[in-house]
Amino acid sequence: MDEDIQAAAARLVRRLKEGGHTITVAESCTGGLLASAFTDIAGASNWFNQSWVTYSNDAMVSELNVDSETLEKHGAVSAKVAIEMAKGALEQSNADMAISITGIAGPGNDSTTKKVGTVYVGIASNTWANAVSTQIGGNRSENKIGFVHFALLSAIELWDDAMEKAEANRKKLAEIEAEKEQARAAFEVERAKREAAAKQSAPWQDESWSGDSPEGDDESIGEEVEWN
Repeated sequence: MDEDIQAAAARLVRRLKEGGHTITVAESCTGGLLASAFTDIAGASNWFNQSWVTYSNDAMVSELNVDSETLEKHGAVSAKVAIEMAKGALEQSNADMAISITGIAGPGNDSTTKKVGTVYVGIASNTWANAVSTQIGGNRSENKIGFVHFALLSAIELWDDAMEKAEANRKKLAEIEAEKEQARAAFEVERAKREAAAKQSAPWQDESWSGDSPEGDDESIGEEVEWN
C-alpha cells in the first residue's frame, strides 16, 4: 500500500476513534483500494463494518440507490452521483460517515467528455453531504492511488471543518442558554423587589383580624333578653 495513503488513512481513523464514529465506503474506479487502506489498520472492525464496489451503473442503482435519472443526466463520473453513492452507503451501513469515489482511471474514457484522471469524491454524514473533484495525470495504477489519496485528504478536511462548525454551534447554543438563565435570574430579582416594595406601601396586608376582642371591650350586638 502506498505510504501516503497509509498515513492519510491513519489520520482519518484517529479522528473517527476519538469520537467513537464509524465509516463506510463506496467505490467504483478504485475497485476496493480505499476499503483496503482502512482494513490494513489494526482494529478496523471497531469502526469499519462494510463497503461496496459498484463498478457498473446498474450496481450503483441496485446496491446504493443511485437514481437512474441522475446517472443518465450527469453521468456516473459526476458530483451528483458521488453524493448519492455516499448517501446510499451511509443509509445501508448505518455508519456515521461515508466516502465514495467515482472517476476515470484510464487509459480510455469510455467516450465521455470527461478527461482521464478526473475523479469525484462524495463525503456524507448524517447531517451533511458534499462532493469534491480533481484531475490527476498518470497511468491507470497511478490514478487509482491518487484518487484514494485525494479522497482521504478531502475527507479529513471536510470532517475537520464539520467538527469545527459543530463546536462553534455548541458554544453558541451554550451562550444563548446562559443569557436566558441570566435573564430569568434578573427577572426573579426584579419581581422580589416589586413584591417588597408593594408590602412597604400597604403594611395592612401584613395584619390579620383574629376576631378576639380586647379585654373589657364589649362588641356584642344586641342585649340578652329574658322572656317571662
